Amino acid sequence: MKQGFLALLLIAGSASAGQIDLQANEKPLTARRDETAIAKIPANYRFVEPGTLTVAISALNSPPLALVASDNRTRIGSDPDIARLLAQNLGLKLKLVPTAWEDWPLGITSGRYDVALVNIAVTEARKQKFDFATYRADSLAFSVKSSSPIQAIHGAEDLAGRKVIVGSGTNQERILLGWNEENRAAGRQPAQPIYLTDDASGNLYIQSGRADVVFGPQAVASYKAALNGTTRVVGLGPKKAWVATTTKKGNGLVYALQAALDGAIARGEYQQVLARWGEQGEAVTQSLVNPPGITYN
Repeated sequence: MKQGFLALLLIAGSASAGQIDLQANEKPLTARRDETAIAKIPANYRFVEPGTLTVAISALNSPPLALVASDNRTRIGSDPDIARLLAQNLGLKLKLVPTAWEDWPLGITSGRYDVALVNIAVTEARKQKFDFATYRADSLAFSVKSSSPIQAIHGAEDLAGRKVIVGSGTNQERILLGWNEENRAAGRQPAQPIYLTDDASGNLYIQSGRADVVFGPQAVASYKAALNGTTRVVGLGPKKAWVATTTKKGNGLVYALQAALDGAIARGEYQQVLARWGEQGEAVTQSLVNPPGITYN
């Protein structure tokens, strides 16, 4: 990645995060009922709870995607806002279920959730079991402690021998493990993956020096860097991916979700959600069903 582009990205991310008003963002946005989208709900589809859209969202505190409001109970963030938008467009009540990343696949296939919104990227492997309707274009980013000597990360060599926080079963883990193979083949020491399941532990590991790098969603990385200045973004991952609503394969609900998203885009409701969380740079102009998934070749 060219240094100029990275600098512009970081400036844009910082400005967006600085404009986020968490207190104002605790107030739910409203969206209109969309008869076109409602008509696409399959006649034989049975919601987990009648008249309710049950949506799995991240249980982790990962702003701006998902976090807890000032009452220490209510879930807010761009993913809960998108979930609320979908439910209102489809004429349904909304039930949010905080879920661990490792649990959403079984929850969808077993019928515990109608939809999962856990910053899930479309991959070819996931498309075998799930249907996707896209709602964001996602980048990954490398973050370090603000005082870290690491200035830039562009590829495998830059992570050789580093301790890298990464989520298990994520695209970033797949990229990191692939880079480790490159490093081994070149006679370099591979990176050491550190698997953590909560944001607080990640912050502690980075600030205490128990980890060198965090590899995760760019939106989260830029937000955190702008919010408190204790971390900084030093590079982007080599891949971009579609982030999508995720449903059980073949049940047909995906087309209603796609129609709801397209209607919300046309009316400006969707843009309002992304704008208040500083994610305008990840907006899509239309929702795609099961687009090509991220590849690692």
